[in-house]
Amino acid sequence: MPFEGKQAADAVGRVSTAVGGLLATYDRPVLVAVDGASGAGKSTLAPRLAQELAAVIVPLDDFFSGQIPDLAWDQMSAGQRLRHVFDWERLRQQALLPLLSRRPANWWTYDFTAGLQTDGTYPLGGEPKGCQPANVILLEGAYAASAPLHDLVDLALLVDVPVAVRHQRLADREPPDLLARWHALWDPVEQLYFEELRPKASFDLVVTV
Repeated sequence: MPFEGKQAADAVGRVSTAVGGLLATYDRPVLVAVDGASGAGKSTLAPRLAQELAAVIVPLDDFFSGQIPDLAWDQMSAGQRLRHVFDWERLRQQALLPLLSRRPANWWTYDFTAGLQTDGTYPLGGEPKGCQPANVILLEGAYAASAPLHDLVDLALLVDVPVAVRHQRLADREPPDLLARWHALWDPVEQLYFEELRPKASFDLVVTV
């Protein structure tokens, strides 16, 4: 969807002001967690923020635990899915720590376009992704402000829109069969995270796009 209008401009302006204050305080790169539930608009907002702030984007989905067999997710509780959904240590070592030290970062992602292998896992892509250091790092994805990263994140940003709007956005972009399984697996995780572990009031900044 197009990124336009007063609401979008307000979101970019508020985040830019907050990040500018941090940059004036710290003599190092600033890490912003661009968090929010599925369909909230994180991947729409992040490129505009990157343009405005001369920032780099680290997509959290690049660190999805594709080595876990697909059917294993069904056997986990919501809390277990949240703990295991991303490879937090690989994220730290391959992306965040190098960038925070003003070094280039390189990381491998799972190739989701290749589909599941016979063991239910995804294969690793052949070429690594990466980015050069910048003063602002945007970690974009649901659960970006999770506890495993609390010592690294400087600004916890929540992109928040009503559930009905989010679900309609997902329905507009995803096949129905995929979406049904998505909701079954991940709606309970989002409920746990955004209502109990990381409620709106716990974020440094809340915007809507």
